[in-house]
Amino acid sequence: MTHDPGRGRVNPSHQLHHHGIPGVAVAHYNYVEAALVDAAIARGEGRLGRGGAFLCTTGQFTGRSPKDKFVVRTPLTEGSIWWENNAAMSPDAWARLKADMLSHAQGREVFVQDLYAGADPLHRLDVRVVTELAWHSLFIRHLLRRPARDDLDSFTADWTVINLPSFKADPARHGCRTETAIALNFDEKTVLIANTAYAGENKKAVFTVLNYLLPEKGIMPMHCSANHATGNPVDAAVFFGLSGTGKTTLSASPDRTLIGDDEHGWSDRGIFNFEGGCYAKTIDLDPAAEPEIHATTHRFATVVENMVYDPETLELDFSNRGLTENTRCAYPLDAISNASATGLGGPPRHVVMLTCDAFGVLPPIARLSPAQAMYHFLSGFTSKAAGTERGITEPQPTFSTCFGAPFMPRRPEVYGKLLQAKIAKTGAACWLVNTGWTGGAYGTGRRMPIKATRALLSAALDGTLGGVEFRRDKVFGFDVPVDVPGVDAMLLDPRGTWADPAAYDAQAVRLVTMFQKNFAQYVPHIDADVRAAAIG
Repeated sequence: MTHDPGRGRVNPSHQLHHHGIPGVAVAHYNYVEAALVDAAIARGEGRLGRGGAFLCTTGQFTGRSPKDKFVVRTPLTEGSIWWENNAAMSPDAWARLKADMLSHAQGREVFVQDLYAGADPLHRLDVRVVTELAWHSLFIRHLLRRPARDDLDSFTADWTVINLPSFKADPARHGCRTETAIALNFDEKTVLIANTAYAGENKKAVFTVLNYLLPEKGIMPMHCSANHATGNPVDAAVFFGLSGTGKTTLSASPDRTLIGDDEHGWSDRGIFNFEGGCYAKTIDLDPAAEPEIHATTHRFATVVENMVYDPETLELDFSNRGLTENTRCAYPLDAISNASATGLGGPPRHVVMLTCDAFGVLPPIARLSPAQAMYHFLSGFTSKAAGTERGITEPQPTFSTCFGAPFMPRRPEVYGKLLQAKIAKTGAACWLVNTGWTGGAYGTGRRMPIKATRALLSAALDGTLGGVEFRRDKVFGFDVPVDVPGVDAMLLDPRGTWADPAAYDAQAVRLVTMFQKNFAQYVPHIDADVRAAAIG
């Protein structure tokens, strides 16, 4: 065992040089949170905030850079990758990129975390993350699952992530688009990340790997949050949705136990969290609506990313978009009082699909048949939230299949059929929830009240909604509740919330047309019942 007392330890037979990363000046293995905060501050990577939170900025990149993400094209991946959605990198270009990055790392100080991706020990991935920044090591330590300290003595990695923000790629030499590259090689089980300090690339790279590997085992990887009834892990629910749709907020319900907020697998045994922490958006974070998430922003070792703060008092400005709309905080799951200690739950009884409708025409909740659920899963309609990607400054309607196209290496039908089979086997109830706009489109309407969304979800999950009257929506074909106790009935009829019903009708037709155009690509690959459930 190599052990820096009170700070780090590593399997002596699995140090960096043992798996092809030689010549670093010093490697700090598996530092705990306090040591990483100390190192990050000493290195000038940020400063200590209120309560001991770590305040940092990510420079040029304040969101993911999906156009700079590549998969190495080899005989192994040739027939299994969805190449229309995943840019290819040649093996030769990869070899040059890897060699140049390893050369760049020589003589430098790096931080190493040995972590688990996946709460189910039968299906987890053992991952080594090598970072140039101490706070990136702190971030990924929060976001993945931490082995027991003694288990580090025998840890060996299945996959390795190497993240060097100071390395600039050369498009001509490395087969990439810009000086930024996120490259995955499934043959070598390695991820390379260059020229971006945005920490989210670390976790999403691991998620992409799991999205490729798990379907081979009959496991559904999901871009979703999950919770279960208090004291009853069997009564579980999953919440699909892209960034900004409310996955983190809505799954952290005080009357249910949080399994996780972003990434899960669904096996025959049930669901399991991939992660050990949360990466929550903080823009306009309301302490009254989300007290526990708000409290993490002044908790020791929470990573507070790209938030503007008072340099004297260190008070955070939650409404300030000066650096980015995509302000974030990263913290371990145990910061949330009702979080699951195991990260496990039974097969979900409820499947919820969250959408942020910038058109303002979808109801706050609708009941879906299994075929409709498949249709909406493959469609993945939402509005990209401002700041989550480079260049997105206001909500943009989009279709992101499986509610996570940027992280889907395989064709969407692979995931769609897996989900279809899981729903058929378990009989899960399916819901579409709109957390976007009501009373008009973005710019004229208002965001759906979170209090109403929470009330409707609670009614769905506890069975109350099953006993109310529903109406069939003439435009979209799904069932919408007519009246729900504690919820303004006006909200349940989107057309009635618009001052100009004719304008609503025009917007609804516009959205239907977009659904039709988008779904045409899946028609040759799906069953007749899903085609029959198509909108329009």
